[in-house]
Amino acid sequence: MRQIVSKMFHSIAGRYGQFLLDHRSFVVVFTQLGLIAAANATAFALRFEGDIPPDYARLFLWGLPIVLAIYAVGLVAFGIHRGLWRYVGLHDLARILWASVISSVVFYGVVHGLLGWVGYPRSVIILTGVLSGLFLAGIRLVVRWFREWLHVVDPTARRVLVIGAGNAGEMLVRDMLSDASALYRPVGLVDDDPIKRKMKIHGVPVVGAIADIPSLARSLVAHEIIVAIPSASTSLKQRILAASEGCKVPIKTLPSVKQLLANPAALRQVRPMSLEDLLQREPIQMDRQELYPLLEGKRVLVTGAGGSIGSELCRQIARYNPATLILFERYENGLFALDLELRALYPKLTIVPAIGDVTVHERVAEVLQQTDPDLVFHAAAHKHVPLMELNPKEAVRNNVLGTKTVAEASLARGVDRFVLISTDKAVNPTSVMGATKRVAEDLMQSLNCRGRTKFTVVRFGNVLGSNGSVVPFFADQIRRGGPVTVTHPEIKRFFMTIPEAVQLVLQASLLGQGGEVFVLDMGEQVKVVDLARNMIVLSGLVPDQDIQIRYCGLRPGEKLFEELFEEAEQVEPTPHAKIRRAISATAIQSDRLERAIAHLEAAVSHGDDDELIRRLNEAVPTYTPMSPRNIEHIH
Repeated sequence: MRQIVSKMFHSIAGRYGQFLLDHRSFVVVFTQLGLIAAANATAFALRFEGDIPPDYARLFLWGLPIVLAIYAVGLVAFGIHRGLWRYVGLHDLARILWASVISSVVFYGVVHGLLGWVGYPRSVIILTGVLSGLFLAGIRLVVRWFREWLHVVDPTARRVLVIGAGNAGEMLVRDMLSDASALYRPVGLVDDDPIKRKMKIHGVPVVGAIADIPSLARSLVAHEIIVAIPSASTSLKQRILAASEGCKVPIKTLPSVKQLLANPAALRQVRPMSLEDLLQREPIQMDRQELYPLLEGKRVLVTGAGGSIGSELCRQIARYNPATLILFERYENGLFALDLELRALYPKLTIVPAIGDVTVHERVAEVLQQTDPDLVFHAAAHKHVPLMELNPKEAVRNNVLGTKTVAEASLARGVDRFVLISTDKAVNPTSVMGATKRVAEDLMQSLNCRGRTKFTVVRFGNVLGSNGSVVPFFADQIRRGGPVTVTHPEIKRFFMTIPEAVQLVLQASLLGQGGEVFVLDMGEQVKVVDLARNMIVLSGLVPDQDIQIRYCGLRPGEKLFEELFEEAEQVEPTPHAKIRRAISATAIQSDRLERAIAHLEAAVSHGDDDELIRRLNEAVPTYTPMSPRNIEHIH
């Protein structure tokens, strides 16, 4: 029946739809005036129980033009004629009510006050107002109901279990039901509020609580789960994910409240739930306005601009209207792509793409001389632990000697601030990469007292989604059907998103007065195996059933857990709750550090790997190198 009526309606709409659109205003006005006239006539009929005396019939005819004129003005004044009937809501109904009440009052004043028609029944005036409101609201509700009733769900539509029976859930369900092109069908809503249990939203029942998700997904044959709680806390998202394990359906979510305010909820905004949604802490929010004094109107150079952190640094710095943004990168493809992206987003920004290697003194000095930067963010580094165990000379060459080259050139040029991007692996390092970053940290503190340049270090952990992180690695393994390989069941890491890391780097840079090591608060360490399990669940699969998790053993240089501070470092708070300052109890001996770096440079040029490791251990006494240096099992 519904399909037949739907075809007939769309056939008529196709034939006469354009005519109605061209004359929509006339049709709407005529219909509404007709309903008001009908309301006035019905009011007289009710007053006299269907038998209207001739005198009152004439009074009806004399008064009808006045009724129509007054009510027409009321409809225009309240904007009733502008609303789309198919989308009528409580706000529209409230405006109709007020328009009817005010029009009734005005009509009474005109008839009894101005015209002196004392015989005009007061009950008719009241009934006309009430019935006009009912008729005007009723026809809109009928049109909306008819449009929704006409919607025929495609039998191939994906069945969706919606988590959250609040405003966002209601809008999402309504969007699914009203969009004929959407191949989604809501089959149930889930909410922990017992008051909503067994209720219906647009005909879709609230079927249970979050704990019931697995059984509900099976009984309702859900193809997808959509989390429609934009303001959900991290703990709630974790609970939803844990409850969804075993459902074998993908999990998606609506955007954040901020995004929804910019663009109201719609089906097209649903996206897969990401690991960023599921960090075991609340997202870090910073006051971005504070950064304008640091960056606005300044010449800023970023080394390693084509990398994960470097490119995001450039994107965020560009927002603060720097005078010039210098992109220093040795990988031309990454530099080319970033240059195009930034020029499209910020056409008025002066961007200088500079191809170069941080280890080449002449090129570094040339770029600094040509661009004369006020700030330097040094993000260029080799960071992959296993690869650096295989290539210790390159690790030292880039992370130590390259940092020294850029830092000393910045000092000679009189750069205001120099910020080194470091890592928690520099604390009590067990890897070549971590040890080289620790030497770079010590170098910053040593150089800080030699000129006007303020040298600052920012230390943080693993960045979700960065090049070489476990996230794309696990995602690829899941796409290939597994297994997902984790080095150890107890291995833990600090995690943060790329935008979070860069925000905090910039904020720490603002705080730096020279010689500090700032450490970003990343919450508690997360088990890597938990991260793997979450990714499998988000893919709609069951860990250890659809996708196996296998342990391959710790890689050389790898620790079970990371540390943010050494025992010899004193931890101090800063004005920002998510940033702490590490103060070393022992001062850096510059002459000793210079000798250590000179020995490292000589070992890079003339020594073997073992010699280099010994020299690196001398430079960083807390470094515990792998023993023996068995590189055969480095992956």
